[in-house]
Formats: sequence, structure tokens, C-alpha cells
Amino acid sequence: MQNRPEITHDATSAFYHPLNDYINMPKMELFYESDGYYMTLFHELIHSTGHSSRLNRKEVMDFNAFGSGPYSIEELTAEIGACYLMSLTGIYIEDFKNNAAYIEGWLKRLKDDGRFIVFACSQAQKAVDFILNINQKKEEHEQVLAEDDFVPPF
Repeated sequence: MQNRPEITHDATSAFYHPLNDYINMPKMELFYESDGYYMTLFHELIHSTGHSSRLNRKEVMDFNAFGSGPYSIEELTAEIGACYLMSLTGIYIEDFKNNAAYIEGWLKRLKDDGRFIVFACSQAQKAVDFILNINQKKEEHEQVLAEDDFVPPF
């Protein structure tokens, strides 16, 4: 991940601190399984992509009260993005029921309006692409193609 925030292990709770741009994670041994550690880390990494030096999501950078619409959208984004990353990294989650319930809980705060889930999925994909440097790699590939002297024979 380009411009990744610092990751500390100073407290027993997981959180992203947007003002100081760092992630705190409980130590891995405090998790029942390592998969839980990585799911939580991925969730916080997705939040960190919203920082003004990255994707600048207003849901992260503007203070929002717990349970507010923007806060709920950001939690949906982070949880969906974390699920994407778990899938992409091949880390198996035995039971997605907890993730689905978490997503459903935040969606209910948004009055089950389907537009919010679509928006959160889009934001989550952008965050995952940022973490994996997908757009940067695409731009580099396009630049190489533009610099290529090859002219098709037709």
C-alpha cells in the first residue's frame, strides 16, 4: 500500500485515528485466530484509505457522530472492503455470518436504502484498489504501451 499509515500495537482496541493518521491494533495473540487479526486490520486499513492524503473520503475526514449516516456508510465501506481483501488474499473465513450481520446492522441505520450498499461497495472497491496499487499499476502499464514503438502491420 502506497503512503500506508503507521500501524501500532499500543492498545487493546482496534481503530484508525484520522487526525494523526495511524492504525492501532491489539496484539495478534489477543485474537482467537490470526484470521480475526487480519480481518480487523483490513477493516482499519480500508478506513485509512479515506484520509485526505489518500482517497479523501468525507466520511472519514469530516467528524461524524456514531451512528450518523456518514459514519454508517464508512462502517459499511470498511467491512465490505475488508471482506474483499480477505477473499483476495485467500484467507478463509469459516463463517461470514458475523460480517453479514455487521453490514446488515449498519444498513438498517440507513433505513435499508439499497443505494447506500451500492455506494459503500463502490467506495470499498476504490479503497481495495488503492491498497493494492491497482490504478498506479494500470497507469504504468498504459504508459509503457504509449511509449512502445511497435506499430501494428495493419
